[in-house]
Amino acid sequence: MSKFSPEIRDPTRGDLRAIIELMREFAEYESLVDYLEVTEERLSEVMFGTDSFVKGLLAFNGETPIAYALFYHSFSSFRGQKSVYLEDIFITKEYRRSGIGRQLLREVAKAGKETGAERMDFQVLKWNTPAIDFYKKHGASIDSEERHVKFTDNAFQKLAGNTD
Repeated sequence: MSKFSPEIRDPTRGDLRAIIELMREFAEYESLVDYLEVTEERLSEVMFGTDSFVKGLLAFNGETPIAYALFYHSFSSFRGQKSVYLEDIFITKEYRRSGIGRQLLREVAKAGKETGAERMDFQVLKWNTPAIDFYKKHGASIDSEERHVKFTDNAFQKLAGNTD
């Protein structure tokens, strides 16, 4: 697809349904639909609530949402650097290779830099070679030694002391 300039803007509460639909497409692409549990209410809380901490970008072709990015602030203790953590970046299939990914990455980096971040961190699935190649092309380094670790559901509740 040839390059074009989509409208990229901060999402509003009215965009939450569109973001969740894009998330569903992303989950389908990554074969992770069974893990998609987010609701509009929960997304609204983390993006627009009193203790909100998640930021976002939404790209449009006309009135049609075609891509999104979600990110938040983080910290690299070993480097002593503020970081912006890119939780999601997704471009619908028909708009991939049109320059939107680069535009979204750039906007996330700018947003991080404005708040003092010196780096951007994120994860990519091992099999997603198109994404890996894209990130490398734009200067990212991929650490093959780190593993994503998570405590969820009962394991998290038990660790937090909420169950026995």
